[in-house]
Amino acid sequence: MALQLREIALTLAEQEESLGQKVADLLGLEINRISDLKIIRKGIDARKKPNVLRIYTVQFSCRDEAEVLQQHADLKTFAAVALQEDAALTVMPLTRKATVLVVGMGPAGLFSALTLAEAGARVVLLERGRPVAERLQEVRAFWSGAELNPESNIQFGEGGAGTFSDGKLTSRLNHPLIRQVLERLVEFGAPQEILWQAKPHIGSDRLRQVLVRFRDHLVRLGVDIRFSARLTGLETSAGKVRAGIVNAAERIPCDALVLACGHSARDTYQLLSEEQVALEGKPFAIGLRVEHPLELINQIQYGMPKHRHLPAADYRLAWNDPETGRGVYSFCMCPGGEVVNASSEAGGLVVNGMSDFQRAAPRSNSALVVSVTTKDYPGTDPCAGIRFQRHWEQAAYRAGGSNWRAPAQPLLEFLHGRGGQLDSSCRPGVASADLNDCLPAFVTMELRRALPQFEKKMRGFISREASLIGVETRTSAPLRILRDDHGESLSHQGLFPAGEGAGYAGGIMSAAIDGIKTALAIAAING
Repeated sequence: MALQLREIALTLAEQEESLGQKVADLLGLEINRISDLKIIRKGIDARKKPNVLRIYTVQFSCRDEAEVLQQHADLKTFAAVALQEDAALTVMPLTRKATVLVVGMGPAGLFSALTLAEAGARVVLLERGRPVAERLQEVRAFWSGAELNPESNIQFGEGGAGTFSDGKLTSRLNHPLIRQVLERLVEFGAPQEILWQAKPHIGSDRLRQVLVRFRDHLVRLGVDIRFSARLTGLETSAGKVRAGIVNAAERIPCDALVLACGHSARDTYQLLSEEQVALEGKPFAIGLRVEHPLELINQIQYGMPKHRHLPAADYRLAWNDPETGRGVYSFCMCPGGEVVNASSEAGGLVVNGMSDFQRAAPRSNSALVVSVTTKDYPGTDPCAGIRFQRHWEQAAYRAGGSNWRAPAQPLLEFLHGRGGQLDSSCRPGVASADLNDCLPAFVTMELRRALPQFEKKMRGFISREASLIGVETRTSAPLRILRDDHGESLSHQGLFPAGEGAGYAGGIMSAAIDGIKTALAIAAING
């Protein structure tokens, strides 16, 4: 057991080294009675800006713990807790050495492969894109004017789409596997502070290093990893998947197939539709990226442009239109980052946001998106949402000049028809455009209605220095691969859809957890 004290506040002038003394003072103890103090959680309280506080939860040991607990029985933030030990992904060994084909090396595929391999399965792991170092070279070349590689880009390759993101590890889930995922990421080189940050992130630069160590560990476990290997067919017999066809040439027999293809694998979705796999369209959201100077967002959120004890400020905004019922919200906020051209198809342009671990770039950005429903799609079939996405991505490509420049507009000009300045980090560049040409009329209308509401919450958000860049369409999968309570396809026995591409997760953490749960389900069947 250990003692835990929550809601310890440090001012910006105080050092973290003073936490021990803070604990001692709060409990009326001599400092030498406290030992093994460890930070469990760290957050920011900026409600009384510029008097920003850092809020900590700590665990520690103390002489005469029972006596101290009794003395402070009325202190609701103080309690005895079980020691927070390092977690480990554990699963009962398989009694039958099943062969599992895992498709996709995003979080769901990687953690599924890891869990299955450690349980003793034979795992073949496919990735249509390239290893992360080669992928990075190709992406940078594209941003510098080279041709787009439709098989290896921001959407496809080792690590999935999250490799070029902020590396956020937050989740709306409250799941016991969260700690275990964080521990494994630290094992593979993620910074230790993700274990206690209130809003943990790895950053794109650190995440790429983690991926290499993750891959090395999988190889040591005997996982057969194949890059530039795209699933092009399914072989079924008596309603069960028996093999995957790779690159229209190789047949790989399997007892189970984990499909963790990511939300942009449109050709894979088409394959599933042709194979009559149970699918359904699902809602998602589309919109634009908004970009501000980093210090402006800091000033709004903290009451100061910067401080060495404060991270780059983030924000979360949401508004529901009372007339239409549509939601408008910020998404995937990247403090101190850049807007990136995240296209994966010829003739279609999509943007996203990315930050390194230090979040030290001069601008901050976020998606501003509007909810869309299946009623907005040009059809009722499961792939109608893909056509909806593609239509507006192609419109954005044309609006930007058909040369991979992203269409962009000063926020003030978009909102009022005049004013503002166009300045963006997006590579290979932006082109001045009328963003009405890049999005459905209902989306631009909702954004114009929402922006004044956001200004009320963040005074200064509507600024001459703010730019809008289009279009953001890959917020989540536009369809769902239907599965039962055990994670198996409703129509194809042995097929296990997982992660964002299956329509059951959103973000690195929830996708990783979904991959683990899928692996556990397969292990239970073959145990």
